[in-house]
Amino acid sequence: MAPKGKVGTKGKKQIYEENSGTLQFYTRVILGANAIYAVGNLLIFYSSSTFWTWLLLTFALAVYVGSYRSMLSMAKPAFADDGSLIDGGIDLNMEQGMAEHLKDVILLTAIVQVLSIISSYFWYLWLLAPARALHLLWVNFLGPWFTAESPSAPEEVNEKKQRRQERRQMRRF
Repeated sequence: MAPKGKVGTKGKKQIYEENSGTLQFYTRVILGANAIYAVGNLLIFYSSSTFWTWLLLTFALAVYVGSYRSMLSMAKPAFADDGSLIDGGIDLNMEQGMAEHLKDVILLTAIVQVLSIISSYFWYLWLLAPARALHLLWVNFLGPWFTAESPSAPEEVNEKKQRRQERRQMRRF
């Protein structure tokens, strides 16, 4: 059951601490996925590694770096000259924020990377990211834009005006 009343807001210090924890967690996810991939694919199955193995690893690293640096810049705190916290940065744990999508990309990349040790066909799961982006684009921008009524459509006559017009027509006959 949802709590009643106003939803509490977070302070600067709480946002700063939660952002630090979130960034630390995703650092561990990235390092863990790369360690598992390196041990599994590049040490154990090194003889079966191909050009595509290295290319996809490079692409995964680029996705990690881009997503993580974006999250890092969003969560950058601002300190005063005396060392006190002025701004804790953007809350990375906010629902429906850009950071949520970046975290999803990091988790998807980590899962795909670890599963690709079993089979290279798991890299195709990466296509879920652009599919999700297209879905969000359609739901938030294109769908409402295409289905919106044109502003030149005549406004509906309210009931009062309609009854008045009917009475006038009855008087004429």
